[in-house]
Amino acid sequence: MGFAGNNPQLDNSGIRVMFYNVENLFHPTDDPDKSDEEFTKEGTRYWTFNRYKQKLANIGKTVIAVGEWEPPAIIGLCEVENIQCLEDLVYTSPLKKWNYKIVHEESRDNRGIDVALIYRADLITEISHEAIQLNFPNSTRPSRDILYFKGSTAKDTVHFFVNHWPSRYGGQLETEGKRNYAAEVLKSKFDSLRSDNANAKVLAMGDFNDHPDDDSMEEILMAKKAAKGLGKSDLINMIWQYEDDGLGTHKYQHEWGVLDQIVITPAFLNDTNRIHTNMKAAKIFMGDFLLEAEKDGVGKTPNRTYIGFQFHGGYSDHLPIFVDLYF
Repeated sequence: MGFAGNNPQLDNSGIRVMFYNVENLFHPTDDPDKSDEEFTKEGTRYWTFNRYKQKLANIGKTVIAVGEWEPPAIIGLCEVENIQCLEDLVYTSPLKKWNYKIVHEESRDNRGIDVALIYRADLITEISHEAIQLNFPNSTRPSRDILYFKGSTAKDTVHFFVNHWPSRYGGQLETEGKRNYAAEVLKSKFDSLRSDNANAKVLAMGDFNDHPDDDSMEEILMAKKAAKGLGKSDLINMIWQYEDDGLGTHKYQHEWGVLDQIVITPAFLNDTNRIHTNMKAAKIFMGDFLLEAEKDGVGKTPNRTYIGFQFHGGYSDHLPIFVDLYF
């Protein structure tokens, strides 16, 4: 799991799709319309431009490592404050020579953190995109949008959704209703695309803030662990398999959990289609530089940007995930 391995972009046999929760990529300038004060030079985290530039370089390094020096064609991101952060990432970080294009819409999130997508214009052509707002019943606190991107590869059209569902802050049970609602919205989008085209290639990626066997993922989104015995409306969760091995993308109280996931329509698993994949093609990237020893000396944990309010200089509290799509 420590290495990516066999990126199909190296021989033009496919593309690599990546998702990464980059953990609080804030621009150091205060936005008066957002609650971003802690990530400013005068804020509680003393977020300076030097620290910001180091964060951008760390993200760029991670992307290049996931791609084996051939960065992924498509990258879904979450916890990005604004378009300026994305422009700095694609134009000034180690990614600057790969001509990434940006897909982003400002959300209503109180803190200002959004989802986004960047793609390589030499490998993907944008057809359309849309920000899907989550208007929770009986709630006045807005959240991140779901970002929809429709793109054309050299072989076929693929639909992508980038997600960052409401967190568990305040308690899992107290907040699960919002994630269940997000799952209903996303499932309706999957169903709509499949009703128009039963063979539609649809891929949702993101930090869902729920585990694969939680109701939002397994019962509402209907994202199953395996491709066998699927119902007509079922989807497939490609990252679930790693939880059985004690692996994960995020660590909480010394336990790994799979919060970052990739969900696909079964049409992707038909290898006679012009673009397809298989269950072994989705992985958690556990690069050594993204991990460090736990304080108690038992096991590894993500190498974070901050530990509490102390700057640590690491990468993120989440590990990236990716899947290869073959032509």
